[in-house]
This record gives sequence, C-alpha cells and structure tokens, in this order.
Amino acid sequence: MATPMFRFDPMTLPPEAEALRGEVRAFIADHADAMSFSRSGFDRDFSRAMGRKGWIGMTWPKQYGGQERSALERYVLIEEMLAAGAPLSAHYISDRQSGPNILRFGTEEQKRHFLPRIVAGELTFCIGMSEPNSGSDLAGTRTRAVKVDGGYRINGTKLWTSNAHRSDYAILFCKMAQPGEEEVDRHGGATQFLLDLKSPGIEIRPVIDLLGEHHFNEIFLTDVFVPDWLLLGKEGNGWNQVTSELAFERSAPDRFLALFQMLREMVRLAGPDPDRATAAALGKLVAQLATLRSMSLSIAGMLQEGLQPNTESAVVKDLGTRYEQDIPVVARQLFPTEPELEAVETYVSMIARSTMSAPRLSIQGGTREILRGIIARGLGLR
Repeated sequence: MATPMFRFDPMTLPPEAEALRGEVRAFIADHADAMSFSRSGFDRDFSRAMGRKGWIGMTWPKQYGGQERSALERYVLIEEMLAAGAPLSAHYISDRQSGPNILRFGTEEQKRHFLPRIVAGELTFCIGMSEPNSGSDLAGTRTRAVKVDGGYRINGTKLWTSNAHRSDYAILFCKMAQPGEEEVDRHGGATQFLLDLKSPGIEIRPVIDLLGEHHFNEIFLTDVFVPDWLLLGKEGNGWNQVTSELAFERSAPDRFLALFQMLREMVRLAGPDPDRATAAALGKLVAQLATLRSMSLSIAGMLQEGLQPNTESAVVKDLGTRYEQDIPVVARQLFPTEPELEAVETYVSMIARSTMSAPRLSIQGGTREILRGIIARGLGLR
C-alpha cells in the first residue's frame, strides 16, 4: 500500500482575488493610524469597518450575512491585513475558526443567532481549549460537563485564552462527566459548547506576558450553567469538531506573516547594495517566506474544495513557527542592537518585541511535539 503523502498543489490566484488586493490596500491606507507592529491589536471599530465592507465571514452563505466569496479571495484579504499590521484581534478568531465551526456543526438557531453578528464585527469569540497541566494535549482536558434539567453544569479551568477578558463568547472544549468510570477512550465524551462569558460562575484572571501586556487569561468555571441550545454539535463528537477547527487555525498566513514588517525593516536597513553575507541571509528568509506562502495558499485552495487538510496545516504551522523564531535571531546577527521596547527607532523596538514574543510561538496553536505527532499520523508512521 502506498504511503500517504502531503498534498500541496500549486495554486494560482483568480483575477477577482487580485482585484480585491487593490481594494484592501486602499482601505489600509485610509486606516493607516490603526496599523502597528503588534500582532495582537484589538479594535472593535476597525472590525466593524471591515464588517461594513463585507470582509468578515466573506466566504459564508449570504443567508447568514456572508458574501459567498472564495477562500482564495479571503486569503488575499488576510495576507494584506497581516502584512500591514492591521488590528484584527476583535474578530479574527470568530472569522477564522469559530464561525466556520458553527457553520459546519451548529443548529439553524445558532447560525442565525451568531453568524450575522460575527459578520458585522459585533461579536468576539475566544478559544477555550488549553488547560493547566495538559497544555496542547487536548485529550487530557479535565473540564467536565454534567447534563442537568434544561442544559449542562460545567466545572473546570482554561489557560492561555487570548482576549477572554474582551470577548463575548468562547467555544469551550470539555468532556461529559462519567462518575465512577475509568477513562478508556481519551477522546470519548469530548464535547463543545458556545459559552457566554458573562454567565454566572465565570472568573477571568489575567496572565501577563514578558512584554508586560495582557492578552492571555485563565478562566475558572464553577457550576456554570449552559442552556441546551448552546451545545455545539453533538455530545461526544467534540474531538472531530475540534480537529476540524484547528485545521482553520493552523493553516492561516498569520503563522508566518506576523513578523513581516520586521523583515521589511531588515531589507530597508540592508539598503540597495548589501554585502554578500547580508544578502544571503535575507535571501534565505525571503525564500522561506515564499515557500510558506505557497504551501498556505495551497491549503486555502483545499479549504475552497471543502477538504480538511489537517496534516498539511500542521506542517505549515510547524515550519512557520520555526521561521518566525528565526527572524529576530537573524536580525540581531545582521544589525546588532540592544533591544528596547520604548525605543524611538522602529527597528530597535521591533527587535525587543519580537525577541520577547518568540517563545510563545512554539506553544500557541499546538506545540511542536503535538504537531509532529499529527504529521506522523498523516503519513501513516504512527
């Protein structure tokens, strides 16, 4: 039997996607004051402005507020926004994975309630997956849901939940409680809920990162009641649902474009006639970027076909993480400087921010060990 192989078909952007690029660049120019080097910009007004353009949920059915445009058009929109440093955080999770998950597994009531509000830039989701002592091992989740009259009672803790303190809802991953039973199937009982973060029993505590910024959070759930209608999909189907969701998360161009502005600044510092070593180092980074973009674009094409490129997405995320962690290292080798967050000079502050942010890149979206396990399974090696 032939060994399964990766699928990264060459992909050419259609004319309508390239036409959209010019429109997006004009929009970015009109909102230049909102752009920054931070990859975590949260700006509800900017999200609403994108909503008015029809640029959130743009691939979704029109009956839920979408535009029914192609995944390749969406790809162009996202890569232009990321390259410019647009503040996407207020809607990005909703657009990238929460909305598609609801679209695929949600009830009609859920679709009509949530999707138009996401499209308008009015509803912010976060991801309730990782936990203390389990990290990227989602099968080890200890958060438990118990069926009660009219809904579910949930207890547990979530960690590293980006923007939970500013979000309206979370898609919560947990397991159905089975008192007195020893767990045999680690994926058994896995279930997802649409969790209103204003529900009684929820406490959100900040986790401050190395930059002194508050993006991450820990969420404590104590006897939180979730009504029946907010069960996402089916009880026990959560593992299939969450792996589908993670394919959207791991394949996006944000996995290698977050430091694009820094690469551009390095090219500027090198000037039009760099020495041979500098040209070689920058050329290698640009070649890696081009390769990652080609692979990611191929995945966008697969999503357009309705496929689930889980293995390919894990490859792009793993390679993209390593690439992004290499950029500040190469930068300091080529253009040495002492990092300073508050520096007036753009390059100096970029070095500081990227160096201090780099460690988290190999954790968020799945650790390298988890990703490589997915890749090995996809190749039939385990």
